[in-house]
Amino acid sequence: MADRVTPERRSFIMSKVGQKNTAPEMTLRRALHARGFRYRLHRRDLPGAPDLVFPSRQKVVFVHGCFWHGHDCRWGRAPKSRGEYWLPKIEANRVRDNLALTKLSDMGWQTFVVWQCELRDPEAAIQRVVAFLND
Repeated sequence: MADRVTPERRSFIMSKVGQKNTAPEMTLRRALHARGFRYRLHRRDLPGAPDLVFPSRQKVVFVHGCFWHGHDCRWGRAPKSRGEYWLPKIEANRVRDNLALTKLSDMGWQTFVVWQCELRDPEAAIQRVVAFLND
């Protein structure tokens, strides 16, 4: 299946995709802050630069986009075009994610991943994160 936009336009569109302060991340951050949780953002001294870091609890939360991190859901499917580009890229992201989770665990941190699709029902996802933080 051919791409519907020019390569230049596709490059422009992809360059605008953010890595920090995404809508799913902001949804979770606002909800946790409203419930009294305080955290640090994107600590680069930790493997994977977790989205939310709770130092006193030794816990971190990642908010993963389904497409970019290869989630097995409707929104995580690889595109039909340019599979030779996308499939290795997404697989490399998955390997990097697993390595970061392993390193954090080895350092004594507890990790939790929230998927973008889970935040379509924000209250349920937030309750799972709160349960993780209070555990």
